Amino acid sequence: MQMIIIFIFKLIVIVAVFHPSKILGELTSIVDGNAVEAIRNKLTFVDQRLAVVYPLIQTFKKSITSDPQNITGSWVGSDICNYKGFYCDNPPDNKTATALASIDFNGFHLKAPTLDGFLDLLPDLALFHANSNFFSGTISPNIAKLPYLYEIDLSNNLFTGTFPIAILGMRTLSFLDIRFNSFTGSIPPQLFTKQDLDILFLNNNDFIQQLAEILPVDQKQERKLAEILGTSHLFYLTLANNKFFGPIPRSIATYFSSVSEVLLLNNMLSGCLPYELGFLTETVVFDVGNNLLTGPLPFSLGCMKKAEVINFAGNLLYGGVPEVLCAMDNLANLSLSDNYLTSVGPVCRGLIKKGVLDVRNNCIMGQPDQRSVVECSVFFSKPRYCSYRPTYRYLPCWVPHFSGSPPSPMAPSEPAPAPV
Repeated sequence: MQMIIIFIFKLIVIVAVFHPSKILGELTSIVDGNAVEAIRNKLTFVDQRLAVVYPLIQTFKKSITSDPQNITGSWVGSDICNYKGFYCDNPPDNKTATALASIDFNGFHLKAPTLDGFLDLLPDLALFHANSNFFSGTISPNIAKLPYLYEIDLSNNLFTGTFPIAILGMRTLSFLDIRFNSFTGSIPPQLFTKQDLDILFLNNNDFIQQLAEILPVDQKQERKLAEILGTSHLFYLTLANNKFFGPIPRSIATYFSSVSEVLLLNNMLSGCLPYELGFLTETVVFDVGNNLLTGPLPFSLGCMKKAEVINFAGNLLYGGVPEVLCAMDNLANLSLSDNYLTSVGPVCRGLIKKGVLDVRNNCIMGQPDQRSVVECSVFFSKPRYCSYRPTYRYLPCWVPHFSGSPPSPMAPSEPAPAPV
């Protein structure tokens, strides 16, 4: 025993002289790993599946550099199912077994340099929620190997790097939330053809690319794409507070036909509005506020029959506010402030009185709180042009008092009847 102690002492001396940080780190890792293994061998677990994840949890625990609520104080012993933030259940492949099925670190404010070697190695994990922590690093591609993981919430953390491309290989994933991080680069368009993905939150990152690259327009394949996406279950989509630029592509209705909330506010979108927005018939909230969009408001917006909240505030829109838009049955809030709109009809004026429609800071004569004559004159002194101008007066749906065509199901690529 004495000889072993002398040997270790000599080893430490050598380390201190040559490569102290590197060799001591490796030595500590070996000692810690052996210690965790030794402890595991002395513990009794209710299931071998829990014994497998025990060293992963303990190694991750050692990597945590801040734990203000002493969450990890409960991560002791073999009863992993009672660790704070850990939850067990029967795995899909064996209903009599007990496995670590979900993790909920929401609001724990834990800090660790990475989740690699932990999240990506938990074989039975189905849900991982880690909102409002201080986790950083990138997302390991090994996450795609987890067979049951269907919910990932990494929002409000410090993750960096490009979009975790391994997500595309996860056939079970239905919920992805990576908002409020520092992801950069582009988003693969294949993300929007994933058949199992229901909810997608990508807002408040540093993604930068043309929106048309995410929703590519290929008219020859549009019908085929519509068939592929016909069973899509994407209900919620938030791309707000990034750096997406360019026009809203006409294919938006093809990709987002089932989306309930489309949030594109606070980006750098430009160009004129496509009349295909009218085919977003399942959309309840549509928000493109604070961009650089221009042109008139298309009549087709009146076909968004389920829309309750529509926001175009803070853009460069001009022309009149379509009465058919103000006549929508479910409309609770229509924000058109901070544009260059020039007129409103009697139906829209009724919504202004009710507080439903906000047209402040426009160029509408007779309305209070408008831009100055000089400001409006400067804006309209420059020539403006929108492609597909005739489509702005099309109504691709049956709206009483606004269309003389009978109601009929119409695909986005079919021509719409002109209003009366």
